[in-house]
Amino acid sequence: MQTLRDKTTVLVVDDSPDSLGMINQALDKSGIAVLIALNGQQALSVLQQITPDVILMDAVMPQMDGFECAQEVRKKLPLVPIIFMTGLSEVEHVVKAFEAGGNDYIVKPIHPEELLVRIRQHTNSAHMLIEAQKALDTMHQHVFSIDSNGHVLWATPEAQILLGEYQKCSHENNALDKKLKSWLQIGQQGHDLALPLEEVDTVLTVSFFKTSEEGEYLLKIHAPNSKVDPKVLEQRLSVTSREAEVLLWLAHGKTNREIAEILEMSPRTVNKHLEQMYPKIGTDNRTAAASVAIQTILGGRIGSPVN
Repeated sequence: MQTLRDKTTVLVVDDSPDSLGMINQALDKSGIAVLIALNGQQALSVLQQITPDVILMDAVMPQMDGFECAQEVRKKLPLVPIIFMTGLSEVEHVVKAFEAGGNDYIVKPIHPEELLVRIRQHTNSAHMLIEAQKALDTMHQHVFSIDSNGHVLWATPEAQILLGEYQKCSHENNALDKKLKSWLQIGQQGHDLALPLEEVDTVLTVSFFKTSEEGEYLLKIHAPNSKVDPKVLEQRLSVTSREAEVLLWLAHGKTNREIAEILEMSPRTVNKHLEQMYPKIGTDNRTAAASVAIQTILGGRIGSPVN
């Protein structure tokens, strides 16, 4: 893909001649290069050749509407801001636009001055995020970004390697997306997510780094320096060897039934071990216990959210 380097480039996706004429005139007068598409299909064709700085997206269009187009754009261009501009003002349409990947929403009729301000704001934010990503790549940080659905938007090379290892070990489609999505609320409270690599007997952990204003979550992924041995938990947490084994598989994200099958005991016995272990390690629930286990394995407290 190419980018027009000499000036800000905006792709306007709208089937209304009046809207196109007004927007084109206002942007051109401000020194902004304008690309035009009359529907979602045309927009996707344009985006195969050129990456704009911002996309202005109408919602109601023939062949492919703006909502569907935005979803397709997000798969290939996660960082390009999408501003919806439409006559639909109901809350359900606004929600639908943001769920489709939109960054902003303007109700027609469009006021050129307001449109220009929003374009500048989103352009600046996107450029800062891109530069931050480049800096993290250069510093070899294990950082990646996801949206609210748990979909990975980008990752530094080191993070890509670890995420790839987990995806290879997983036997379920979209397992990583599902785990990240369900964990988001817990993660924001400071608990780390365990991603077990069962084939090599180790656990990756994910913790919060920062939440951006664009609805993205910056996360760090960690890998222990050695394989996990339940004796580490037994010695450092003063629990029995059997409790350490249960705790280790709990950190791997296993249910009581799964732990029972692995350790050849009944689910009731697993639950009894957990109940006896909670006060020993200063917790009262499974999530907190798994977090303590992960922190112990990695040698210290990690994962406190950075706001």
